[in-house]
Amino acid sequence: MQILITHGRLARVTALQFSAWQIGLAALTLVTALLLLSGTIYHAIFLKATREGWPVVSQLVRLVVRDEIAQRERYMRENLDAMAQKVGEMQAKVVRLEAMGDRVTGLAGLKPEELRALDAPPAAGQGDKAAPRRAAPGGGKGGPYLPLREASMEQMLAALSDLEARADGGADRFMLAEARLSERRLQTLLVPSRAPVDGPVGSGFGMRYDPITGRPALHTGLDFPSEPGTPIMAAAGGVVISTDQQQAYGLTVEVDHGNGLVTRYGHTSKVLVHPGDLVRRGQRIALVGNSGRSTGPHLHFEVLLDGAPQNPARFLAQPGPAKGR
Repeated sequence: MQILITHGRLARVTALQFSAWQIGLAALTLVTALLLLSGTIYHAIFLKATREGWPVVSQLVRLVVRDEIAQRERYMRENLDAMAQKVGEMQAKVVRLEAMGDRVTGLAGLKPEELRALDAPPAAGQGDKAAPRRAAPGGGKGGPYLPLREASMEQMLAALSDLEARADGGADRFMLAEARLSERRLQTLLVPSRAPVDGPVGSGFGMRYDPITGRPALHTGLDFPSEPGTPIMAAAGGVVISTDQQQAYGLTVEVDHGNGLVTRYGHTSKVLVHPGDLVRRGQRIALVGNSGRSTGPHLHFEVLLDGAPQNPARFLAQPGPAKGR
């Protein structure tokens, strides 16, 4: 583009030559300057009109601001309602979990006094906020599901704080129940309730005619007739305390299960463990033999409580973990 500038007196012509990109840049600069100027004037006028309360402009400003505030409040209300719905659903789930926790703690054998420490509020001065009151242990829980409606932010925060405290209490209850159930399982594993040999009992506990002398005598255990070399399993977990050769029992293994309980495995042909070894329930500890005072290959199995022989059948009849565990 070329622009010609003439001067009347001098009769002289000045030519200005502009390229396309120069014209575009100039137009862009002009538009930007106009926008900044108009924005500054608009802002200054509306601020002055709002502060001084001009009749028309101030009303327009109030309408615009009121509409923006209404939209913002509507957006916040919709989000609060959605959050309240979720909090209500969480409250219903926590109620069901608390009821389940009461049943589980009951099955675990927890006593009410053991749970009072979990439900007692903290002492004064502990924590920034007082813990919400919890229901008494074992008490009924339930009621209709009522999600929060028209909840404020403060109510939402209070509800979430209550849910957090109840969830923490429920977790403590489940952990306590798990510990008690684990303790029970451990006690079960330490009770000689697994038959040491798979097979029928040949001679039971009690008075019988001695197979060697033929006279009445007390039989202090159970006899399991088996083929020589049949594996003998530990009736429960424990510690091997003896693997000696005894005159009456032959090559014998004794396992201590704690609480005064000891099992004895007699007439073995080979011992697979050593004193001090930890053995688990169902672990192979010896092989059936015919050592000691015996008329044929079999396992003589005894259970002693504080050194006194007990009827092993009473222990083997107790329910326990599955075989081999």
